[in-house]
Amino acid sequence: MADDWDDLVLDEDFVRSAETAEPSARARMLAARWRREEPEPQPWRSDEPPAGWFFSKGRRRKWRRR
Repeated sequence: MADDWDDLVLDEDFVRSAETAEPSARARMLAARWRREEPEPQPWRSDEPPAGWFFSKGRRRKWRRR
């Protein structure tokens, strides 16, 4: 009796043609956390930290001194 799996080749083309993808570990972690407790709303593009801290004017001045 021939099995359907005998002629199956599990190569890169087979893997890339998969229709589903597993979410990242961070996405799974956040989904689990948000199931336990709903996230608080965050302002869109807030000027307050931490949203705008990286490109703040103070940090830009430090970059120019170098």
